[in-house]
Amino acid sequence: MSNSINTNVGAMVALASLRTTQANLNVASKQVQTGYRVADAADDASTFSVAQGIRGNLQAYQAVQASLANGVGLGSVTQAALTNISNLIGNLQAKITQLADGSISANQRAIYTADFNAMTSQVANFISQANYNGTNLLSAASTDKTFLADTNGTSLTMTSQSSVDLAFNTFATTANIVASASDAAAGLNNLSTFQQAVATSLGANAAETRTLQLQSSFVNSIVDATTTGLGAIVDADIGKASASVQALQVRQQLAIQSLSIANQQPSVLLGLFR
Repeated sequence: MSNSINTNVGAMVALASLRTTQANLNVASKQVQTGYRVADAADDASTFSVAQGIRGNLQAYQAVQASLANGVGLGSVTQAALTNISNLIGNLQAKITQLADGSISANQRAIYTADFNAMTSQVANFISQANYNGTNLLSAASTDKTFLADTNGTSLTMTSQSSVDLAFNTFATTANIVASASDAAAGLNNLSTFQQAVATSLGANAAETRTLQLQSSFVNSIVDATTTGLGAIVDADIGKASASVQALQVRQQLAIQSLSIANQQPSVLLGLFR
């Protein structure tokens, strides 16, 4: 090959190789730094556009997850209150039966009445404290609550269990003082109505809470699968990218050295003038 002081072909080849190596090194370094094979539209416009759509879907699912979590929390709190109320109903029945006994002394009746009133107050506390995020399904003033079930706007409902509070108020009013067998009969009758209301609410609330839990689990599975799919599209193979960075750094050094050698070749021409 002839030597020229105007066109250094060797330097041009070395420079082209250096540019290519530098471009590849920038790509590999970006993958290592960001963890993404497609971090923005400059990397792959079509893939990035698809990934952005998937990310939007994931954000929508996150809203669904939050709504379902609130529903499950409300259902669980309500279920806990109903369970504790149900556990006390048997004790209330026993206490009314004891008060119906005409042979007990006035002192005994006072003791039984105090115990009965304490349990009644505890039931009232269970009802009033069954709050979750400002909502109490057991309150007489409560209404049905709906929660997102999917990204299409479908909803699931937690039904108001206001019948529990209403039945309890009726029971507490008529059974406040049990002084005779007739009082006890009225109290037991209203307690039975209250017990039925609690049992019905327990079953209904448990079924609705379970539905919310199952839907929440399903949505979580969808989110996991979607996240995995998104990762397959845009995530970088960090091990492979790191190895590429090291190899390209060596190639970069060799290209620089080759360019340096090529740039020294024209100086050989100076020997002809010595």
